[in-house]
Amino acid sequence: MGVSTLPPTANPRAVEYVESVLDKVRSKNPGEVEFLQAVQEVLETLTPALAAHPEYQKNKILERLVEPERVVMFRVPWVEDRGEVQVNRGFRIEMNSAIGPYKGGLRFHPSVNLSILKFLAFEQVLKNSLTTLPMGGGKGGSDFDPKGKSDAEVMRFCQSFMSELFRHIGAETDVPAGDIGVGGREIGFLFGQYKKLANRFHGVLTGKGMNWGGSLIRPEATGYGCVYFADEMLKTRKDSLAGKVCAVSGSGNVSQYTVEKLLDYGAKVVALSDSNGVIHDPEGINREKLIWVLDLKNGRRGRIKEYAEKFRTAKYIPADPKLDYNPLWTIKADCAFPCATQNEINAKDAATLVMNGCKLVSEGANMPSTLEATKLFLEAKVLYGPAKAANAGGVATSGLEMAQNSMHLNWTREEVDDRLHKIMIAIHNNAYETAERYGMPGNLVFGANIAGFLKVADAMLDQGVV
Repeated sequence: MGVSTLPPTANPRAVEYVESVLDKVRSKNPGEVEFLQAVQEVLETLTPALAAHPEYQKNKILERLVEPERVVMFRVPWVEDRGEVQVNRGFRIEMNSAIGPYKGGLRFHPSVNLSILKFLAFEQVLKNSLTTLPMGGGKGGSDFDPKGKSDAEVMRFCQSFMSELFRHIGAETDVPAGDIGVGGREIGFLFGQYKKLANRFHGVLTGKGMNWGGSLIRPEATGYGCVYFADEMLKTRKDSLAGKVCAVSGSGNVSQYTVEKLLDYGAKVVALSDSNGVIHDPEGINREKLIWVLDLKNGRRGRIKEYAEKFRTAKYIPADPKLDYNPLWTIKADCAFPCATQNEINAKDAATLVMNGCKLVSEGANMPSTLEATKLFLEAKVLYGPAKAANAGGVATSGLEMAQNSMHLNWTREEVDDRLHKIMIAIHNNAYETAERYGMPGNLVFGANIAGFLKVADAMLDQGVV
C-alpha cells in the first residue's frame, strides 16, 4: 500500500470502505501507477466525510467516482514533412459530468498513457468542483511529441487528432483545453479542424486566440492563481510574499507567469528548469530576464541552459537521471513552486526543502509531490497548497472563457483577473474551513479533497444511479 495519508483518528468503518475500494481499483487497473497514486491520495483523505455521510457508501459513490464515465482511445496517423507516415495514439477520458460538461486539458508528450490521463482526469473532477463553476472533469492527449516538429507537421497531427475527437466533444458536452505540449499554436490548429468538420463556431475549446473567442488572462491564469493561493496561505500566518526567495521549477507557461506574479508581489525568484537541467540565479530573475525567458521558450523554443550563457550571474546544473533527487530543490528558498510535472518532488527533495527552511509549497503542476513528500510537508507544518487547489486558476479562467463565449462578449483584462483572484481566495477559504470542520485544521490536502468531493458526491446522489 505504501505511504498512508489516513487521518490518525479515522473512523474504522470509513477506513474499511476506503480500503475495499482501493483493493478493487488496484485489481482493475494493474500497472497504472499514477492513477493508483492519485486515487489513494484522495480516497484516504475522505474518511471524515464518509463517516459523516453513510449514504455515500450505500450508494457506492466512491466506486462510481473512480470509474470513468467514458474512455475514448484512437489511432492518429499523420505524415512528416519528408513523406514518412507516423502513427500515434490519442485519448480522451471523460471522467465525471455530475456538475457540468467534461472539462480538462489535452497533453501532447511521449510519456502520455492511460494511467497518466486517468490520474489527471480524476484530479480534474475535484479541482473543477473547487472552482465554484459548473464543470465536470476530463483529460486527453496523445504520445505525440511536438518538440522539434515543424509547424506544418504539428498542424497535420492536430488535424488528424481532431478528425476523431470532434465527434466526442462539444460546448455542452466536453470542452478540452491546452496542457503540456498544447499551447496557442496547437489549440488554433485543433479549433480550425473542429470548425471545419462540425460546421459550427462555438466554445468547444478554451485557450483560444483573442481574435477568435479567447479570454484575456487565460495564458497567465494557472501561474497567477498559484501565487494568489500562496498569498492566501501566508495570510493565515500573518505573512506575505514580499522579500521571499522562491524556487520555481519548469520554464513553460505556468512557470513563466508564476514568476511574473511573484515579481508583482515583491518576491525574488532564483531558479527555473526544463527537462535538460536547472538554472540557479542568486541575483534573481527580474522582469528583463523574464522577458528574455519568454522569448527563449515561446519564440525560439530553446533550452533553459541558454539562460546561464546569457546571464553570467546564473549557474546551470544539467539533469542527471541517475540521481535520486532533483538538484533544483537543493537550492535554498523560502517558498517552492513546483510547476513542471508529476512526482518531481520525492521524499528526499521534500526533506531537503524542509531542512533548508522552506516554509511554503504551492503546486503549479499536477501532483508534483509524491505521497511521501506530501506527508513530510504536512508533518513539518509547511504551508502546503495541493495542486487541485493551488493550480485551479487555469481551469477557472477556462470556465470564464466559456462564460464569455456563451454570452458572445469579452471582459476586460482587469475584470477577468479580478474574477480569477476572487475564485482563488474562495478556493483557499473553502479548503481551509473544510479542513477545520472535519478535524484537520491547516491541512489543505484534506480540506481541498473533501470540499471538492462533497459537491460532486451530492450531485451524483441527486441524479440517481447513472
